[in-house]
Amino acid sequence: MDAAGRWTTTLYLVVMARGSRRQGAGRRRNRDRHGRGLRGPLYPATLPAARSRAERFDALVLEALEPIEARWRTELTQLDVAVDDVPDVQSGDDGDVVEDGNVPLARLVPAGADRRARIVLYRRPLEARAKDGADLSDLVHDVLVEQVANYLGLDPDVIDGD
Repeated sequence: MDAAGRWTTTLYLVVMARGSRRQGAGRRRNRDRHGRGLRGPLYPATLPAARSRAERFDALVLEALEPIEARWRTELTQLDVAVDDVPDVQSGDDGDVVEDGNVPLARLVPAGADRRARIVLYRRPLEARAKDGADLSDLVHDVLVEQVANYLGLDPDVIDGD
């Protein structure tokens, strides 16, 4: 009831996957089946566990890129770093590709007339090759070092600086 004593109705927009809608205009799926309230997030957004795998991987890439960018900032001003879930590389494409077997892990796309140079890391193949989080961090760092070395035309040991 509202302040004037009238009954009010609240409508909720429910987005469902294609093909999962029930037939009939008047039927609505009830998400509060047992009277415990509407479903919400499992973890509060402030906790690290609430981040998706893609968000955690993006943070890992930024963390791995930070020391490289700090050392080579002026040389990397015209370079972008991107993350893609899976590779979409056709044979005959220009650019350097870091592969494990026949699966690309990363790709250096050279600069063109209308685009800047770009390193694309492929999240799913990198995650599949890592044993744990530390191994994934090392693998991402190594792939970034190799791609930056290809971009600058230097040896990867010079880029890493260890």
